[in-house]
Amino acid sequence: MRQKNDSKTIAYSSFLFDNFLNKNTSRLLLGMTALASSMAFAQSYSFEQAEQRVFNESYSMQSQRALQQAAELEAQAVKHLGLPRVDLNARAYAFHAETDVPLDQFKQSIEDQLSQRVSDRISELENAGVPSSALDGVQSGINNIIHDGVSQFPNYAHLELEDEVFRPTVSVSMPIYTGGLTSSAKEIAKIRAQGSRFDQAQDENAQRYQLITRYFDVQLQQQLFASSQNNLNAMQRHLDNALKLEQQGFISRGQRMQFEVARNNADRLYQSAQRQLQSSQYQLQNLLHSLDTIEPSTPLFVNEQQSLDLTALMDSYAENSPLIQKLQNNTVLAQQNVKVKQAAQKPKVFGFGEYALDDEENWIVGVMASYNLFSGIDKRKQVQAAQLQSQAAQLLTEQSKVELANVIYSSYQSMLGAQRSHQLLKDNMRAAEENLRIQTLSFREDMGTATDVIDAENNINALHAEIATNAYKYVMSLATLLQSHGSLDQFQNFIHAPDSDKIVTTVAGGTP
Repeated sequence: MRQKNDSKTIAYSSFLFDNFLNKNTSRLLLGMTALASSMAFAQSYSFEQAEQRVFNESYSMQSQRALQQAAELEAQAVKHLGLPRVDLNARAYAFHAETDVPLDQFKQSIEDQLSQRVSDRISELENAGVPSSALDGVQSGINNIIHDGVSQFPNYAHLELEDEVFRPTVSVSMPIYTGGLTSSAKEIAKIRAQGSRFDQAQDENAQRYQLITRYFDVQLQQQLFASSQNNLNAMQRHLDNALKLEQQGFISRGQRMQFEVARNNADRLYQSAQRQLQSSQYQLQNLLHSLDTIEPSTPLFVNEQQSLDLTALMDSYAENSPLIQKLQNNTVLAQQNVKVKQAAQKPKVFGFGEYALDDEENWIVGVMASYNLFSGIDKRKQVQAAQLQSQAAQLLTEQSKVELANVIYSSYQSMLGAQRSHQLLKDNMRAAEENLRIQTLSFREDMGTATDVIDAENNINALHAEIATNAYKYVMSLATLLQSHGSLDQFQNFIHAPDSDKIVTTVAGGTP
């Protein structure tokens, strides 16, 4: 029996090198060629470099920066609202008018005036001693002559008027009392500018969180791909060795088939991991607006010590969170809207003046007051609606605080769990590596089975995947915690902390 075991061990060792060259050389060369080809078109990015590129290239962030600048300009534009408004006006016009003026009254007036003068003259002659009998015929004849003469005038006069006018003026208007509308308009512009800054900060947090998700998901998928590749290589080596041993009569066909089934399962998982890695790489590449494949250089990590205090986070998140600040700003904006609606119910008083710049130098000054009695709009209900909107904004802010507190607490606990799991998984990995060594020796000595070796190999690869998955869980829990707290810009500090345990992708190279 001992001689058989020795022969099995010698045979196992003798064909190992030849099998590696004959069976795996083509696979290795193809893999190296594919790797070299992909690296030629891949760009290495640290997390800091990727973050800077996102901030520079993101359409969303460019849009928010433009909106923020626009809001600032709007606030500056209404800064002097309420000061006198001065306008330089110029009116140039030409006109033509035609009309028929009736002359009946004019003609009758002339006739009456002439007849009265004749009558007055006759009276003077009578007073001078001229007999009235001699004057009666004269007066009657003169009146007839006047009547006939006046009758010669037309009954209507056709008039045509034409003129060209150029009139420059300077006008001044100034609100004296608007019920608070002017001050509210300026305050609303300031609030909107502040809200735009909160929107920009919130969008930066969202873009940074999305980058963390995509960037470290690629690292996770690379770890899972490497694990599946390790597993496939190991299963292929076991199968190749088993075929040799079967041909030499050291193992049965059933034992060899166990290795073949394990190799096929490993190949299926390998192809699935490869597709998932390509999908993750594309999403990161698309996020960075890059035409080349992105190769992340910052690995997954786990901080082995806890540097965040949950109580401090709970006490300060309302002051730091851009979301809460934005909602509070919306509440203030809603309160100003109430003032605007109330101002609409009050009278308005304006001063005005105008001075003509032509030769006539006409001017006018005055005060105008207006108070709307009826417009078809119920202003009291508008005020009530604005008050309810303000109340709703306050309630939404409080509800968001409750939800953020829940997210912070659950993320903190998830992060602690990932830290504890990381240490346990490292301990398990050391035990699994020792177990693989023992099972490999046992199989060579014919004291173990192929299943034991396969299980030990799979256990190591599964632990590699589990360590990477747990590290990704830690990273995302940390990112969610910091985003909810409003301090996601501090994420890089955790990457480079002294207690940061980096999860580096490894490819197994040993053989049983």
